[in-house]
Amino acid sequence: MKWSDLPGKHSLFWRLAFLLIAFCLLMIWLSWSWGRYMEQKNLFLSDEARATLSGYAAEAERAWTQGQSPGVDGWLQTVRLRERSWVGVIGHDLHSLSSYPLKTSENQRLTFLRGLDWPVSRHTRGLPWLKIPFPNDPAAGSLVIELPQRFMPGRYRVFWRVVTNGVIPRLFTLLLCVGLYRLLVVPLNNLREQANAWRADRLTVRLSTQTTSRQDELGELGRAFDQMSERLQSTVALQQQLLRDLSHELRTPLSRLRVASESEQSLAQLRERLGREVDGMQRLVEDTLQLAWLDTERAPLPEEDIQIQALWEMLTENACFESGWPSEQLHCAVDSSCWVRGHLNTLAQALENILRNAIRHSPAGGIVRLHGRREGAYWHLWLEDQGGGVAEQELERIFAPFTRLDGSRPGDGGFGLGLSIARNAVQRQGGSLWAENTGQGLRLNMRLLARTA
Repeated sequence: MKWSDLPGKHSLFWRLAFLLIAFCLLMIWLSWSWGRYMEQKNLFLSDEARATLSGYAAEAERAWTQGQSPGVDGWLQTVRLRERSWVGVIGHDLHSLSSYPLKTSENQRLTFLRGLDWPVSRHTRGLPWLKIPFPNDPAAGSLVIELPQRFMPGRYRVFWRVVTNGVIPRLFTLLLCVGLYRLLVVPLNNLREQANAWRADRLTVRLSTQTTSRQDELGELGRAFDQMSERLQSTVALQQQLLRDLSHELRTPLSRLRVASESEQSLAQLRERLGREVDGMQRLVEDTLQLAWLDTERAPLPEEDIQIQALWEMLTENACFESGWPSEQLHCAVDSSCWVRGHLNTLAQALENILRNAIRHSPAGGIVRLHGRREGAYWHLWLEDQGGGVAEQELERIFAPFTRLDGSRPGDGGFGLGLSIARNAVQRQGGSLWAENTGQGLRLNMRLLARTA
């Protein structure tokens, strides 16, 4: 496996791995620390028991020091009233320091005595016997006591075993599930809600920033969902606007057709009128469909090397035939070294629409010029006319569909779709199209990818 095959540093894989590793380490630490704590609780005497038994040893030492055997006898009578356990005081030779000698059974028990710090098992027969040396003079003697029942550790062993083996692992597993839920399921639920909103035609719904700001795969998916939602919203809005504008634009030629059909014109005049109106409506429908296709189609177009000079010559020949302009009024200042990458038919349509727009808005004797220069990996081309330009605040609006700033009617001034189609066509090829005034006319700028050497 190569390093390049590993997920990126913001991948969800690392977050899940960190969460699981942290959970495992936490369980290991908990098992170790809690196990030691439970061992202390279940196998060793509590601090209270140690303090009490050490206090008994101190009292036994004082009784021996102050009264010798009679003093020990009196103290033993007192302590046996407090504890229902066998209690004795012995010397370093394991003989009783009281006036009463030890019995044979008691001597046998002295062969194995536990200290205060020894573990105590509940599985041994009977209660353990403890030996606690005198605190001030351990060599003088020791207290021997059968551990009182109340001091036996592990009284709540079953309860703590249930807590240790059942409650705590389930609690931490629940916390792990909550973490996984917040990490995985919550953003997926948000995506599901947005998909349901789309199904209900609520395209304005967006994901929360908590989801889209994430740097992992789910964050990328959330941003893709939002971009898709914005795209769907803009596409639907464009389609609705195009339908409204198209229906509005068709009313005028349809009204003229109705008037012409009800008029007393000759058959030749009526045919000429019908042909002109039908041609206008056909161009309108074709341009509208072309604009809708360019805006919604996202499949990559096949690219090829295109020489702008040759393309210009082909387009100007058609433009001169349609407009009646002489070729001398259409100048090209771009030499044969200008090659760009793009789709020939789409780029030709864009440049043709720009050229038609320039001719339409230029005076009869005006000049239309195409210039260009290389800028890094792009060619910057611009087409200038002598039509007087447009207002600065309208420079961007002229690219909106069905925008006709001069108020011309369809069939004469166009339908206001040419520049919209041109911009969409240029953008589909990785370029850009914008307008600016020159003082004498309008300049339309195109930025296209240059041919690679």
